[in-house]
Amino acid sequence: MDTFIHAAFVNHNMFRTQFAYFEKKYNILAVDIIGHGQSTDTQKGDTIIKMSNWISDILKAEHIDKIHIVGVSLGAVLAQDFANRFPYAVSSLACFGGYDINNFDVKMKQENSAQQKLMMLKALVSIKWFAEANKKISAYTSQAQNEFFAMNILFPKKSFMFLATLNGMVNKYKTGQRNYPLLIGCGKFDIPMELEAIKAWKNTEPDCTVVLFENAGHCVNMDVPQEFNKTMEEFWKGAGQ
Repeated sequence: MDTFIHAAFVNHNMFRTQFAYFEKKYNILAVDIIGHGQSTDTQKGDTIIKMSNWISDILKAEHIDKIHIVGVSLGAVLAQDFANRFPYAVSSLACFGGYDINNFDVKMKQENSAQQKLMMLKALVSIKWFAEANKKISAYTSQAQNEFFAMNILFPKKSFMFLATLNGMVNKYKTGQRNYPLLIGCGKFDIPMELEAIKAWKNTEPDCTVVLFENAGHCVNMDVPQEFNKTMEEFWKGAGQ
């Protein structure tokens, strides 16, 4: 089973080209993060920090023991959190446009938080303004930017509250011996801080595989879907898919 977790402010449809490519080859599970897409029917006390448990519950209900889990941006954070909590359920872990949540530098964390607050202020004024600015940060190609914008514009302002516990996943666990392969990467046109984060992660876990995609920004699967799909297929084969 291959599980995809999307970036913030969009939904599982950011992986539509992956679905088309992989649907006849693999079993695919794509979830909408709480507050996004079709996951807006929530109960009191629901927050993003519960996502890993919910994914685990889905796997139990479907009688699935292990998954190859792929996360992009916020999805990469959630994928790592799942791997921290349920390492025995992970066949492989692939994170793009993310950072090592178990060893996140304090200075980088502060810079990231400052940027997030600035973007949030734009969203509170106008989701359209927010989406217009966000697409340029999140994608490099014009097609991917337009697709990101079309999803981002649907993000409800009230859903920001579900992201409030995100920092509760950062530097909470120590990385133990991974019994599964790790792939990390981003686009060469991603923001400098992301490129630094990937370099720092590689230094911490030298056995991981790093891929930098040409002609891509933050959401590499949208910018260069063919290259991304081939990369994932090779990675899964190497992981014993």
